[in-house]
Amino acid sequence: MISFIISFIALILGYFIYGKVVERIFGPDDRPTPAVLHPDGVDYIAMPTWKVFMIQFLNIAGTGPIFGAIMGAWFGPASFLWIVLGCIFAGSVHDYISGMMSLRHDGAGLPQLVGNYMGRTIRVIMLVFSLMLLLMVGAVFVYSPASILASIGGSQELWYIVILIYYIIATLLPIDKVIGKIYPLFAIALIFMALGLLVALLIKMPKLPEVWEIGAGMESWMTAQSHNGVDLLGVKSYFIKNPMFPAMFITIACGAISGFHATQSPLMARCLKSEKLGRPVFYGSMITEGMVALVWAAVSSWFFYSGGWREVMPQEAVNEFLAQTANTDGKTLIQYFNAPAVVHLVCSSWLGVAGGVLAMLGVVAAPITSGDTALRSARLIIAEFTHLDQKPIVKRLAIAIPIFAAVLLLLIWQLTNPNGFNVLWQYFGWNNQTLSVFTLWTATIFLYKYKKCYWITLIPAIFMTVVCTSFILMPLFN
Repeated sequence: MISFIISFIALILGYFIYGKVVERIFGPDDRPTPAVLHPDGVDYIAMPTWKVFMIQFLNIAGTGPIFGAIMGAWFGPASFLWIVLGCIFAGSVHDYISGMMSLRHDGAGLPQLVGNYMGRTIRVIMLVFSLMLLLMVGAVFVYSPASILASIGGSQELWYIVILIYYIIATLLPIDKVIGKIYPLFAIALIFMALGLLVALLIKMPKLPEVWEIGAGMESWMTAQSHNGVDLLGVKSYFIKNPMFPAMFITIACGAISGFHATQSPLMARCLKSEKLGRPVFYGSMITEGMVALVWAAVSSWFFYSGGWREVMPQEAVNEFLAQTANTDGKTLIQYFNAPAVVHLVCSSWLGVAGGVLAMLGVVAAPITSGDTALRSARLIIAEFTHLDQKPIVKRLAIAIPIFAAVLLLLIWQLTNPNGFNVLWQYFGWNNQTLSVFTLWTATIFLYKYKKCYWITLIPAIFMTVVCTSFILMPLFN
């Protein structure tokens, strides 16, 4: 686990070294924050720093650093490099600058910030992109937890209704009433799950593919995961349609860089007591998310490449999987074991009953909490665009009702389309990273305008622009 351990240490050093560089470039000062200047009791509420950090972490994390890292198993140890370099030099900078810009602009949302520096036309485009992304997050993160809860008890339709009702309550009530109370608890659970798995990894010390084995060195790992001449991993066939560049940079988003985060940072910018808390809250929460992603990248590497799947399943289930590989439509390991299944199997096996509970929180509570803050962000973005005061509950409802109607329509389409979830997830992935491109270019213009070192955002902006453009053009060359 040399690559993994070095990567984990690099993330910690990234916070203390490069995080301070980015903070010094931006230059936080003692000016009053929006929460101090005009608290409204709904969205602008000064909260304790530890609580703001936990909410920010859960807002941006959800299942992203878990599911993305597991699906990134296709790319082997290259995922370690992307998580570390992306998190330190792109994702954390993206989250910090977008959050601090919001603080400097009275808690403004992402479309407003983009409009201020890139013009009204781009602002409208960003409004559409942001709302599309947030609505998709709401729809996608109703479907997956409802499916899991239905396997425990009740119908899937019942759980859709329950989750949507919770969404309505969390979106409309003041941020300190529901989100401020339960989010820190779920965030702590998510961190404890990652810590438990980290300890288990360090105790087991499994042999994992290393960074220097990328390319030809991976052949031996692929050969080891074969059965009767059948390639159980299916990596080569996957790469034919999904080359590492740019697919890996779209698949693994939340653990490295994610445009969705820039829609969430303004929520917490409205709750900070001081600008100087920006680095621990914005940069620090992204580094923490990178650590979670790194742990799950190592776990999935063990699960798929080191035969971990055989250890966490009863022999009859192993035989059942191997039997279906002989069929013409047989599934590979990474197709057969989806992300929620890997989470459940590994946590239950390594962490026991407590792990099972934490796994349930990870695959059920985390996506639900991402969904409700996404819809809250959508409400605030529309309110900002229409200049509709959100203190009266009636005006909050005027915006929230159409939002929930749109989510319901997306959910119905997703359920009636056989491949609806996968299609929606692909659009979500590309939309998500495209949003990060807009944010990084806006941050670059902001830094340039105020004569600050804009290279810290310009380089990741160019890189992510190439990634998103290549991903759109990729089907033309397949």
